[in-house]
Amino acid sequence: MKLKNDNSETEKARIIEINEGDTIEFISEPGPLAGKERSEKETSKSKEEITQEDRSQGHTEGGQEICEAEAERTQEKVDPREEEIKKLKARLQKKETEVKNLRKEKEEWKDKYLRALAEMDNARKRLEREKEEFARFALSEFLKDLLSVVDNLERALETRDETDGRPFQEGVAMIYRQLLDLLRKQGVKPIERQDNKFDPNIHQALISEEAEGIEEPEVAEVLQKGYFLHDRLLRPALVKVFVPRKNQ
Repeated sequence: MKLKNDNSETEKARIIEINEGDTIEFISEPGPLAGKERSEKETSKSKEEITQEDRSQGHTEGGQEICEAEAERTQEKVDPREEEIKKLKARLQKKETEVKNLRKEKEEWKDKYLRALAEMDNARKRLEREKEEFARFALSEFLKDLLSVVDNLERALETRDETDGRPFQEGVAMIYRQLLDLLRKQGVKPIERQDNKFDPNIHQALISEEAEGIEEPEVAEVLQKGYFLHDRLLRPALVKVFVPRKNQ
């Protein structure tokens, strides 16, 4: 084993070589130069630590400013959820408007439907009335012609000759009654003369004659009977009328 002393400016070391070149290094106490160098290193290290601390502090302050700026930018940014909520609210409002319009349209169509139903019901009732009236008055022309036969029978009865004999008179009277009964079954009835007042709705004046002591036209004589078919005028009565004298 060999011992080797290695003196340098920083420190003294003893190296013991063992066996095949392996060495063990023993660090001896530092010398005066080593102490000075260590002091300078410590001073430099302190300065570096102070510088690093300043840098760290500056970095911290800068980072804080950056964080604050980032926070401000984050606040300035719109939250995606809020934007989605706004969109959903807008869509909801649009749908509510559409529903409101549809309800209004529904009410309008409902009103039109009810009106159409009412009109159809009125039309049906009107057609039924017209059908009934047609059935009741379909034979109007035939019955009017038949009344002419009745008129002739009445005249025959009024102007009969006493020499014709009673059997003929009774036969004509029987035919007359049968015709009246047939007409009555069909809804034909004569206009009954209630008073002498002239009514242009049921009377037709063939002859007019001035008379004293009257203020309105009056029926003087019925020349031909008038008839109703149910509640409708079938034929007006032909009459002679007295009218007020002009200079009375």
